[in-house]
Amino acid sequence: MLATPAPDFDEMHNPWQTLSSEVKYHNPWIRVREDQVINPKGGRGIYGVVSMKNKALGIIPVDAEGNTWLVGQYRYALNEYSWEIPMGGGPVELDILESAQRELKEETGFTARRWTNIARLHTSNSVTDEEGFVFLAEELEAGEVEPEETEDLRLWKLPLAEAIAMVMDNRITDCISVAGLLKAERILSSRRG
Repeated sequence: MLATPAPDFDEMHNPWQTLSSEVKYHNPWIRVREDQVINPKGGRGIYGVVSMKNKALGIIPVDAEGNTWLVGQYRYALNEYSWEIPMGGGPVELDILESAQRELKEETGFTARRWTNIARLHTSNSVTDEEGFVFLAEELEAGEVEPEETEDLRLWKLPLAEAIAMVMDNRITDCISVAGLLKAERILSSRRG
């Protein structure tokens, strides 16, 4: 419960006016458009938007002993190595759970009998419309890893508490991983009482 009531204003009011919109670039994963706009103060300008052609999906597999699995890979855009929760993209027209189940299988080999959607988030809402979802996957069953051609992955089994420590000391910086791990830890702690 909030300590103070939310401010009273119309959250549906859009102070931006779009004058025109032009797609500047697209590929199978993204579309970049440039809009001519009038900003909230009345000035003219441009606004660039990156639209994703997939939903972002993160999965936190947790076993009965409280362990999870991180996926390590070199991220081209960052030019650095990154430890993250298993994740990927799911076509917008497909069920997000079905896509999350596929991603977990591809990256870890696991299937899970219990799935909980624990988060909906926007990854960088000042420049992209990307929508992400995070699932908690439990009651795991091991299988064969099936990585995509673009993935050179390393798996790391560790206690969930250690993954949370990695979030807190900035060894995990991916926003879907950070939000998902913190939320998963809170949910699992509340279950324990």
